[in-house]
Amino acid sequence: MPFINGDNISSLITKLDAKNKEFLWKIPAFRPKLFIDEVEISNKRVLLRADFDVSLNDNYTIADDVRIHKNLPTINYLLDRHNKIICVAKLGRPEGRDPGLSLKVVVERLAEYVKDRATVRLIDDFLTEDRSTFENQQENEILVLENIRFYPEEQEENMEFAQKLANLADVYVNDGFAVSHRREASITGVPQLLPSYGGLLLKEETEMISKAINNPKRPLVAIVGGAKIADKINLITKLIELADCVLIGGGLANTFLAAKGCNMQKSLYEKDKVEKAKELLELAASQETDIILPSDGVVENEVFAVDSLPSDSRMLDIGPQTKAHFGAMIARANTVIWNGPMGYFENPSYKQGTDFIYYSLAHNPEATTIVGGGDTLAAISKKEYLDTITHISTGGGAMLEFIEKGTLPGIEALKGNRME
Repeated sequence: MPFINGDNISSLITKLDAKNKEFLWKIPAFRPKLFIDEVEISNKRVLLRADFDVSLNDNYTIADDVRIHKNLPTINYLLDRHNKIICVAKLGRPEGRDPGLSLKVVVERLAEYVKDRATVRLIDDFLTEDRSTFENQQENEILVLENIRFYPEEQEENMEFAQKLANLADVYVNDGFAVSHRREASITGVPQLLPSYGGLLLKEETEMISKAINNPKRPLVAIVGGAKIADKINLITKLIELADCVLIGGGLANTFLAAKGCNMQKSLYEKDKVEKAKELLELAASQETDIILPSDGVVENEVFAVDSLPSDSRMLDIGPQTKAHFGAMIARANTVIWNGPMGYFENPSYKQGTDFIYYSLAHNPEATTIVGGGDTLAAISKKEYLDTITHISTGGGAMLEFIEKGTLPGIEALKGNRME
């Protein structure tokens, strides 16, 4: 048997099947170098899958640029090493070329952030752009391809389209955690064609969430809200396994309350998921995991017990007794994972429950706190408390899937091609 050393280990690993690779990768010495700070990437053309999917105002101006800001460490890291960056990103859910969802506003904001070290240029259509634009790109020039969702081939994971993207660069870097649960050309297609690595944001997201679910400081309290149980059945199942206590609010809680026999009147809940909610309550009991549901709620600025709601009423937020109970559990927690608002937060009259959860996290500085989900982040209004949160995830669906499965398609795709 030949001696195994650093020169031939890579070729050996490529011959293993997926199951044996996963086993070998659990050994630190054989774990693949997945992230850009684990390898030397310099003087390369880098295709960077960024997450520039910012929230917009009604007039198509940027409402919140946190996602641009979160990609800056990776952009600066690559610039420091004399790489030429070509950014790929989406904005919104366009149907065809929608001028209102152009990345022009993103380019303008990104240019402000990097003005001391690089210029930023929007490429309207990389398929028809003169090749010289890419061939003559300078180190201090960032090219941003127009909204990748303008191309239907992207969501089809079209490999011919992926090849056209790959032809622009020497190396691929994925820094878009929030989109890594999707199988699309720029996320799972291109890594099959180029040496591929994760960016610094992707590394931070995966390490922080992995630590919270794999090696948490206990008690671990999970908080789940939002409108629908259907979207979060797998998450709740996983959290029942992982957490000591699961606090449930929002429309999601109404379905569980209906499962316990409460008449929810006209409150939002999913009648066809009541039986599933019963199954989850039984699973929690068998796992000795506490599921805590609201005991009272707000109906048109009045508070009622959940088992005595007025006829034809709708419960739109958690009540003071519930807040006190939830707050006591959060105060005792050493790890908290939160996804989903507690009520109809879009109306200021019904966002007090969500605000209370936020303040409770802020006032437990000893705990590791992880907050994610688009609606959750949109509901957080007091920006001065953001620094008290251990980790604010850019992902909504990606965060949920990562908690459920421990990986994402976009992360798995990085485990293929490596640089020699």
